[in-house]
Amino acid sequence: MNITLKNVTKTFYNRKDKSEVHAVDHVNIEIPDGKLVGLLGPSGCGKSTLLYCITGLQDLTEGEIFFGDKNVTDLTADKRSIGLVFQNYALYPHMTVAENIMFPLLNLKYNKKEAYEMAIEIAKLVQLEEYMDRKPKELSGGQQQRVAIARALVKKPNVLLLDEPLSNLDARLRLQTREEIRRIQKETGVTTIFVTHDQEEAMSISDRIILMKNGVIQQVDEPQKVYDNPCNLFVAKFLGTPPINVFEGRIEANKVYIQDECIMTIDHTDTKVYVGIRPEGFVIEDKGYLTLSLKSIEIMGRDTSVLANHPCCLSETIRIIVPSEGNTAYKDKITVSLKPNKVFLFDFETEERI
Repeated sequence: MNITLKNVTKTFYNRKDKSEVHAVDHVNIEIPDGKLVGLLGPSGCGKSTLLYCITGLQDLTEGEIFFGDKNVTDLTADKRSIGLVFQNYALYPHMTVAENIMFPLLNLKYNKKEAYEMAIEIAKLVQLEEYMDRKPKELSGGQQQRVAIARALVKKPNVLLLDEPLSNLDARLRLQTREEIRRIQKETGVTTIFVTHDQEEAMSISDRIILMKNGVIQQVDEPQKVYDNPCNLFVAKFLGTPPINVFEGRIEANKVYIQDECIMTIDHTDTKVYVGIRPEGFVIEDKGYLTLSLKSIEIMGRDTSVLANHPCCLSETIRIIVPSEGNTAYKDKITVSLKPNKVFLFDFETEERI
C-alpha cells in the first residue's frame, strides 16, 4: 500500500504568546508500497506528529492523506487498516503474550479459536511461539517489543507505523531488535514507517529516509545517497558518525580556500562558504595542502581516529578516520589532502549546497 501526503500541515496554538506553531509544515511526499521508510530528525522536528497524522490520531490543519487511491483524511484511526507500535510497547500486563496478540482480533469479533490460530501464526513470524503463555514482565525488552509488533501485524494491516520503537532498549537489544524489524518487514512486505532520532538506526534498516527539521522535509532518498549527497548543511551535519567536520571558507577566483590554503577549484562566483569534510575524506600525507594541528590519536582496531585542530573549524576537534595499517607516528603539524567526493560546499547565508 503506497501512502501519499498532499500539503499535509498540522498547526498548534501556543496560548502563552498566542502564536501558531507549524509542527508539520506543508509536507508533500509519496511512500512506495512495501518499503520500510525511516522518518528521521532531531527531537521536536515534527516526525512523531507527522506519524500521528498518518494514523488518524491527529487531525490535519490542512492537506490530504491517501492510502493507495483511497482518501483517508477524514477516517478515524480504526478505519485506516494500520498497525501502530509505541515506544513504551503498551502491552497489557495482566494478559499473556497470546492474549495481548489476540486482543485486536477479539475486538473485531473474531472467535477465540480463529484468533488464537492467527496469533500463533504471527508469533512464529516474530519468533515468540514458545512464550505464548508468559506475561510481559517475564520477557526481555526486545521480546516485549516483538509482542507489540505481533499485535500490530496480526490483523494484517496495510500500513505498519512504529514510533521510536527501540528507544527503551539497551544498545545490544537495539541492534538485535532493529534487525528483527527489518526481517519481519521483508517477510510481510507491509509498507512501514519507522520514526527515530537515531540516524545510524534509520540508515541501517531503511529503504529510504525522510529527514525533517522544524516540520519541513529536508531530503528524501536512499540512506547512502543522502549521506553522499546532502542537499544542505543541516543534512550533512545530521548524518554520519563521527559527524562531518565543518570549516569556514571562501571562494576566490574559482578556488576554494580554508584560511590561506587552497583545497580545490570550482567554477563559482566569489563568496563565503561552509566547507564540510567527512572524517573518511582526509588523506594524511607529506604533500598535503591543508595543515592541521595534531591533538591525539585513538587506535580502534581496524581504524585509527586522528584528532586535530584548525582555527577555521566550527567544532573544537577535527576527527579524521584512517586505516590502522601504516605509520601512526605523526608530527605536531600534519598535512592532509582531501577526497573530492567527501568534500561539500554550502552557501554561507542559506546553508544550501553549492
